[in-house]
Amino acid sequence: MTQPSTVNDESVTYGLRVNGREHGVQAGWLGESLLYVLRERLGLPGAKNACEQGECGSCSVLLDDVLVCACCVLGADAVGSDIRTVEGIGQPDSLTDVQCAFLAEGAVQCGFCTPGLIVAVHDLLDRSPDADELAVREAISGNLCRCTGYGRIFAAVAAVQRERADA
Repeated sequence: MTQPSTVNDESVTYGLRVNGREHGVQAGWLGESLLYVLRERLGLPGAKNACEQGECGSCSVLLDDVLVCACCVLGADAVGSDIRTVEGIGQPDSLTDVQCAFLAEGAVQCGFCTPGLIVAVHDLLDRSPDADELAVREAISGNLCRCTGYGRIFAAVAAVQRERADA
C-alpha cells in the first residue's frame, strides 16, 4: 500500500485496501477520520456517522480483523491495513446469515445502528461461534440502539448460532 505523500501543504494522496480492493485517496487531509474517507471519498456509506467519539458503534469496521470505530482512526493511519466494512461482509448479491437473522427476528428497525451491529456480530461469531449470552452482550456493548431494546438483536444472534450448529 502506498504511504501518504504530500500533494501540497494541506493535502495528501495515499491508498487503502478496503473489502479486498485497492482504493486511491486523492487530495485527502491527514486529519480525516477513516469514517470520513470511507463515506465521503470512497463512497462506502455503510458505516454511519453519529457520535464521532467512538461511543455508539455505528461506524464499526474491521481493521486487520480487529473491530474498531472508524471515527477514531485517521484514514492515513490505515495505510497498509486490511479494512472490512459492512459492504465487504458476505457476497454482494446475497445477505449473510447474520443479516437474514436480523431481518427475520425484527432486529432492524430504523436501521441506523444495523451496519455496526452486523459487523460486530460477524466478528464475534467468527471468533467465538458458541459465545454465551454474556459474551454476546459484551461484544455488542459498544453499539448503541435506541429502537430494539436489544432483545431482538440477541434473538438474531441466537438464531444464527442455532442455524450454524445445525449445518
